[in-house]
Amino acid sequence: MKIKSIQSWTADLGNSKPYTIAFKTVDEVRNAFVLITLENGTTGIGAGNPSEYVTGERFAQCEAALSEGNLQFLLGQDIRAFQQLLFEVWKRFPSNPAARAALDIALHDAFTNYLGIPLVKFLGQKIKSLPTSNTIGIKNVADTLKEAKEYGARGFTVLKVKLGKDLDEDIERLIKLREVFGKKFTIRIDANQGYTYQQTLDFVQRTAHLDVELIEQPLPAKAVAEMKQLPAHIRAKIAADESLLTPKDALELALAPRAAGIFNIKLMKCGGVSQALKIADIALQAGIDLFWGCNDESIVSITAALHAAFACPHTKYIDLDGSLDLLRDVVKGGFVLKDGVMTCADKPGLGVARI
Repeated sequence: MKIKSIQSWTADLGNSKPYTIAFKTVDEVRNAFVLITLENGTTGIGAGNPSEYVTGERFAQCEAALSEGNLQFLLGQDIRAFQQLLFEVWKRFPSNPAARAALDIALHDAFTNYLGIPLVKFLGQKIKSLPTSNTIGIKNVADTLKEAKEYGARGFTVLKVKLGKDLDEDIERLIKLREVFGKKFTIRIDANQGYTYQQTLDFVQRTAHLDVELIEQPLPAKAVAEMKQLPAHIRAKIAADESLLTPKDALELALAPRAAGIFNIKLMKCGGVSQALKIADIALQAGIDLFWGCNDESIVSITAALHAAFACPHTKYIDLDGSLDLLRDVVKGGFVLKDGVMTCADKPGLGVARI
């Protein structure tokens, strides 16, 4: 079954809750989309949203990579040569992980739609459901508590709190969350590279009584050697994020002494489902747990990440809230969310439909 046509376009999906993290404020959500159509009318859709600060890929570069002139190599190709097509995408766009992700996701969706099974079933489903965290950006104590209350009212039980600008203020926010809500929420934190080695030690010591589940990327991305020098009990709770872009990075992080006990995998960092699963395989062999994250993304790519996550037995955490505050999207369907718990719909491919 050959690929008949391929289209690409971009859209600003809007953001109902602009937020601040350690290195930027997010107030718009531009995504790039790809639609593959097979000879029999079967389609597959993919989406990409680059993070320039993390991967170096600007949105304009992602958009240019996905110009229809660059995608002609896929026309006439047999979708059943699925693995070779994924390899060609990886080779052709080495500097554009979000563009690769959009193509990779579209190929996965098209192929599993063609097969008539959900992507997660094709990959080998290991997990049925997990609660996702919902993210609170860097803000004052009152606004932090207000947002936590809102998420609790919507059924969420896991919070990921963005930190990394001021250690004292960061800790104060966490103390107040525990004082007000007790054990109502599981709390994860993400410092987005905002701490030094000593600040990381201080944070762990001063928050030991607060039962913080994990600490995402406290040190700068390139400070892998410093991460490996942290005490073992701290490294076990660290989730490598900006330090982990590729399978090669995963190998370096996993080498003894391993830098982190948790890998945060994002399709937009590594270039899609196929590369994400390579990172996941390295983690499995090294005894490292998986934490699947996202940028601000369409339902399309969030759903793809969920399907990949649930195909890995060592997935312990998900933070796939990137589409929840969008003002609009280009599809409906996809993942199922109830009381903060995510599951995959039992529909072919990603289970999404164009609006």
